[in-house]
Amino acid sequence: MDLIKFIFSVVFDLVFIYLAIYSLYLFIFSVAGRLITLKTPPAATAYSRFVIYICAYKEDEIILNSAAAALTIDYPKDKYHVCVIADSMQPETIASLKEMPLQVVEVVFESSTKSKALHKAIENTFEDFDAAVVFDIDNIAAPDYLHHINNYLHDGNMVIQGHRIAKNTETPVAILDAISEEVNNHIFRKAQRVFNLSAAIIGSGMALEYRLFKHTMNRIDAVGGFDKEMGLILTRDRVSVAYADKAYIYDEKVSNPEVFKKQRRRWLSAQFNLLKTYGATGFKELFINGNFDYFNEIYQTAILPRILMLGLMPFMLFISLLLPGVGPSWQLWLAATICCYIGILVAIPASFFNSKLLGAVLKLPLMFFTMFALLFKLKGANKKFIHTPHKPDSN
Repeated sequence: MDLIKFIFSVVFDLVFIYLAIYSLYLFIFSVAGRLITLKTPPAATAYSRFVIYICAYKEDEIILNSAAAALTIDYPKDKYHVCVIADSMQPETIASLKEMPLQVVEVVFESSTKSKALHKAIENTFEDFDAAVVFDIDNIAAPDYLHHINNYLHDGNMVIQGHRIAKNTETPVAILDAISEEVNNHIFRKAQRVFNLSAAIIGSGMALEYRLFKHTMNRIDAVGGFDKEMGLILTRDRVSVAYADKAYIYDEKVSNPEVFKKQRRRWLSAQFNLLKTYGATGFKELFINGNFDYFNEIYQTAILPRILMLGLMPFMLFISLLLPGVGPSWQLWLAATICCYIGILVAIPASFFNSKLLGAVLKLPLMFFTMFALLFKLKGANKKFIHTPHKPDSN
């Protein structure tokens, strides 16, 4: 019995160390992000030349609206160029796109990925641009999006992540997805910059100096999670990622639980696959080369989704009350749980605290168990592209 108790204590100690460090991380970054205001760059006196890549896989109705919207961005028309990578599109859609003042790169892959699409787009980009911007098929940029990005470029930043924001909150699942996005924006983007660390790249709405974009993409061939791999490569090369909090890019949130499950399975698989590939290099870069930014990026591939933390922390607190003397005390678990919950709650924008929030909160137990089950179903999810469908009427 003493041996069993000892084993349980060691396991509980290790679990506590992992979850408590994570909870403290959320607390520190979230609170600091609210208390400290980031300095915004001055208005640029010149215009950079942008190429906007729109990655479009099937879903013909959506791309026509998104492409048309990209052409209406409030920025000098001779200073940006729109390129649609049309993957597996219908001939009618291609014909409609070619009637617009933009470039169409037609592709059909046996196994489609965003990184393959971008490689093909780069091959077909012949003009010299200052920066590349990447949009997803459903993204709609705010009119002043490029102006904000341009300000950051002229302030000396080579990589800028825009502020991706929900354009739909019609269901409880969509609300939770929108909240999750904003929590991540606050903790892993805005607050990271407070500590002079790189903002996490999302995969759309970001801009890179064009030569750097080409050089970085040449090192990426990910099935899923190309954005996370890009963040790892950039921080390892000591290239910092800025965050343009006012450069809004509207993104469709998942409304259906089944689609949510497929999307998160792909994201989790990509995250842990990158941890397996790059994880061992984190400590070397930290202790030998002093690259804390890269180590921090590696750490972010080792953490659980916030929705799992909302369930795990009170569960472990309850277990500590049932098993006194095994592992850390309930007081320590309570302190860690409070840090976790404060960290997440502080990161939620005030606009979400409305009458719709209760319906979304009632969905949390279902989403928690869905995410928890996915942890045991990740095998093979990163070997094939998993498409997230969108709704035409949401644009």
